[in-house]
Amino acid sequence: MAQEEGRSLSEARSRVGVLHGITDLGDKLHFYKRWAPDYDQDVAALQYRAPRLAVDCLTQALPGPPHAALILDVACGTGLVAAELQARGFLQLHGVDGSPEMLEQARARGFYQRLSLCILGQEPLPSSEGGLVCLTTRTNPSNLRYQEALEATLDGLERAGAWQRLVAWPVDRWELATSELEVGPGTSDCDGFISGIVYLYRKQDVAQVEGVRPSSQPPADL
Repeated sequence: MAQEEGRSLSEARSRVGVLHGITDLGDKLHFYKRWAPDYDQDVAALQYRAPRLAVDCLTQALPGPPHAALILDVACGTGLVAAELQARGFLQLHGVDGSPEMLEQARARGFYQRLSLCILGQEPLPSSEGGLVCLTTRTNPSNLRYQEALEATLDGLERAGAWQRLVAWPVDRWELATSELEVGPGTSDCDGFISGIVYLYRKQDVAQVEGVRPSSQPPADL
């Protein structure tokens, strides 16, 4: 059993490590097409905690009961966030993702009332102008360039008055590192976990913010 678990972790690290090196959108979507059936198993092996952490943050910030909230799960993948939301009483769940194969896995969970194919950055999201926005990303060395670009976009939205930051929550034990290249600032060497961060923003009324377009979106953490 230990040998099987070790092989599973090794394979998961290998696949996720390959994904982290892909920058072309077409290549990334092709990777997700092949990865979809094994995605849940791999992220479980890596002890990936982002879905639960994001829902923890969002649950504490919502003013009303969970069943009254409408949630749009962007880059929903196989529906891991929906599983966390449903367990806590959230009933109105919509999801979008750029991979048809990942959406099929999400549809099989049966938690979403609506699922849509949407390429982030190329198509507007089917979302209302108000509400809360929760984002997560890694803060380990190999993701620093992406995190800096994300922070710059978020800062721009704040300066424009479109979004208001409520939370920026650093997390030490995000997921297991996929390779030695992950080790460095932002990595806990003692237990092999990399770090991450959860952001929570409140979207302002765009109609009242001069010069801000409703379709403004940060880059996606795929």
